[in-house]
Amino acid sequence: MELPPIDPFVAAGVFLSTAATDAVYVFFNAAVSARRRVAAASWSSAWYMLSAFAVISYTSNWAYVLFAAAGAWIGGFVSVTALDHVMPLKRDEPQKAQRP
Repeated sequence: MELPPIDPFVAAGVFLSTAATDAVYVFFNAAVSARRRVAAASWSSAWYMLSAFAVISYTSNWAYVLFAAAGAWIGGFVSVTALDHVMPLKRDEPQKAQRP
């Protein structure tokens, strides 16, 4: 099976748009979990607008799916890392041993 021709600019666009889409999806889920309606609706809207470019690009050429998958992985990883810095989880502190 031969790989179809790939435009490097479209490939980069698919990679970046899926990375951004996944990052927005992470922030959308964080907003939903925090019950922030306006933020969740805004992130949801951005999520669909960003995904349109990638979907249109890789439906016309299946090879761009590889760039979409790589971008999605990077976007999810980086955004969860950023989210941990912006809104760290409140972890229970270990109980201090009490002296008798």
